[in-house]
Amino acid sequence: MLLDITFLDDATRPTVPKLQGVTARQKLAGEHLREIHDHLRDNMRTIRTLMQRAADGLATSAEVAEETAALSMVANFRRFGNLCGQHCQVVNAHHSIEDAHLFPALAAQSEGYARVTERLAAEHVVVHELLLRQIDTLNAMVTSPSAQTFADAREVYDALERVLASHLGYEEEQIGEALGYFDIF
Repeated sequence: MLLDITFLDDATRPTVPKLQGVTARQKLAGEHLREIHDHLRDNMRTIRTLMQRAADGLATSAEVAEETAALSMVANFRRFGNLCGQHCQVVNAHHSIEDAHLFPALAAQSEGYARVTERLAAEHVVVHELLLRQIDTLNAMVTSPSAQTFADAREVYDALERVLASHLGYEEEQIGEALGYFDIF
């Protein structure tokens, strides 16, 4: 299911020196970025929990529907499909905004930020491929429910969760304070 995806080695990520003299006001942009990412992390935890409960036979479809209906993302994006589909939509929109607006502005600040944002954009490609595969596996699970289609969906979700969590942390560390420091966000 994942053998043809080229996963990037976290150890090869470029870094930039920590900015000195960042004010409390400038740090707000990085805190806002982390809050956005925390929203994604919260939804990932909910999806993981529900998938595990379903795998263990501990959640009926009615219970899953009731629990997911309480999520703010579900209320805001209900018309876009299931919980995982909504999560995919949010992540893709977030990354599209970064690629088109934030990364070019940061890359213009220094060669170091250009290397970091180039890597972040490359990671977006991997995340996007995983999102597409997640949608495909979820569709297969709905149209042909079986232990194998559930296992496939779980395998892709595990990879997506691992890659996305690592990516979000790297992004916060490398560009969070820079967004406010350079008045980009």
